[in-house]
Amino acid sequence: GISSKAPVVLNSDGTVSGISNTAASSGTAVNFEAGGTMYPAIVYDSANNKMVIFYEDQDNSRYGTAIVGTVSGTSISYGTPVIFNSGTTTYINATYDPDTSQTVTVYKDESNSNYGTAIVGSVSGTSITFGSEAVYASSNVYYNNVTYDTTNDKVVIAYMDYSGSQYGKALIGTVSGTSISYGSATTFESGSTNYIGICYDSSNDRTVISYQDADDTNKGKAVVGTTSGTSISFGTAVVFEGGIISESAAAFDTGVNRVLIAYRLSGSGGVAVAGEVSGTSITFGGTVLITSEPLYIMGIAFDANA
Repeated sequence: GISSKAPVVLNSDGTVSGISNTAASSGTAVNFEAGGTMYPAIVYDSANNKMVIFYEDQDNSRYGTAIVGTVSGTSISYGTPVIFNSGTTTYINATYDPDTSQTVTVYKDESNSNYGTAIVGSVSGTSITFGSEAVYASSNVYYNNVTYDTTNDKVVIAYMDYSGSQYGKALIGTVSGTSISYGSATTFESGSTNYIGICYDSSNDRTVISYQDADDTNKGKAVVGTTSGTSISFGTAVVFEGGIISESAAAFDTGVNRVLIAYRLSGSGGVAVAGEVSGTSITFGGTVLITSEPLYIMGIAFDANA
């Protein structure tokens, strides 16, 4: 068995194993914001070798804010915070577009009727500039999430459309310059959809979305999406957790071509499961406990170098 709080590694057969914690070392924590923050999201800008953190600045009118970080050894330093939305900004997530070397941030703009909105950012030095905000859902949205489809050079955005019966929906975004435009939204879950995670499977040219199906006893489910032009279609949802989940995050392991979903399971703590995409469906292996400690926000990333 894998002990509580132990890190895990995804194996080539789709199983998950415990790994030693001794290979990693940590530097000193550095505040990127002295005040209160909510909804943090982080991306790595490979063209500029920078990371960018997006967050709601609770001490500055809850504005959507970004800051560029520079890593040196085990230290990190930050530039000056930049506002990307001068309004109450919640449910923030972000991805990196390697084709234009820009970031794409999605969020709920509570100061603009709770609309789902995205914005393109360009890093220069230790700062970032933004294009114009572009609404992708003229409705009250929750759980916005985003990934980048490297095969079709498209952004894939998923969200819960609270104004539309709380259905889970997704759409395709196309970045041009510092702007982003959208295709029509497609429903991937005709029921109350919460805690959305998303990743792109580059080996199968598919997008995988994880979520809680609140209309099916809060089970954890996943769907596989196929991009065609500016549209996306989905296969049938697959259950990866029959218990009650809340929070989910997904990442793709390019080393063994598997999707890894981390989630919070009621009564257990943090759990992970590996999935293999085939066609428009996905098959899951057994679940592994990450930690039995209480947790809230989930985050996951794949380190291609390691």
